[in-house]
Amino acid sequence: MPKPTSIILDWGTSSLRAMLVSEAGETLDTRESASGGIQFVKDGAFEAALMQAVGEWFSVHGPLPVLASGMITSRNGWVEVAYVDTPAGTAELAAGTKTLTLLNGAVITFLPGMRDPASKPFPDVMRGEETQIVGYGLERDRTLVLPGTHSKWARIKGGLIDGFQTYATGEVFALLTKHSFIAKAQEPAPGAEPDWQSFDRGAEFAASASASADSFLSAIFSARTGILDGRLKPENILDYVSGLVIGSEFRQARAAGWFRSGDTIGIVGNNALNSRYGRIAPLFGLTVEPGPDNAAKRGILLIAAAAAK
Repeated sequence: MPKPTSIILDWGTSSLRAMLVSEAGETLDTRESASGGIQFVKDGAFEAALMQAVGEWFSVHGPLPVLASGMITSRNGWVEVAYVDTPAGTAELAAGTKTLTLLNGAVITFLPGMRDPASKPFPDVMRGEETQIVGYGLERDRTLVLPGTHSKWARIKGGLIDGFQTYATGEVFALLTKHSFIAKAQEPAPGAEPDWQSFDRGAEFAASASASADSFLSAIFSARTGILDGRLKPENILDYVSGLVIGSEFRQARAAGWFRSGDTIGIVGNNALNSRYGRIAPLFGLTVEPGPDNAAKRGILLIAAAAAK
């Protein structure tokens, strides 16, 4: 078995994912906790929480270096690390890291997030997604979309992350399908396949030439009127709204200048959503270049290696 050389943490608000990694970047073991996020850590006891999660690895392999990204580096986390402003690349992110020595002698490196000061009306921010962008590769100029609760559209230019914009698509979808009157949806059966016909119906309207599709606040009411008109059934709503909101994200990203028809874009990040974004991209004349499954891990290792120089 390859020898482990580091521990990588993706430590967010609600969950903690840890990876035991070899020098070649192989994942040798993982630990995941759906209730291990920073919001559940009481009285700043982050080191104790870390030991509870991965203390066994330290016991077996010694004080391995730890690399941490995500909301653990926010003002509500363990160590606040200042954002690095765009445009910036691997070297700038590496220069923005902070380190802390644990009681067992292990050194933990906290990676910074990124800030786009040119974004309007206020500077945009991200923590964690920048590792996925670096892991995707900064060698070619490209627009990337990173699906998620708060999706990011980012531009790689001249070997740097030149700028980015957040779309709260996943959060809006959750609010609409769980709490709204117009689009509250039935929960799908465990393991059920997506209703692609309904998904495509919403996506195709969002991508259409109809001027009505420019008005998202009006278009979303179609989840209600489709039911009233007998064109949609309650079991169709979840995937219809998914197609409509993701399609509207693409429509707004196009209007914001993130792509033009005929472009090639990268999709990297959330595997559960990548297929949905990849299904919509051709409706807007886009070719997709998927990112690697291990983009975040690769990016963290690249930033950490640059920081160690």
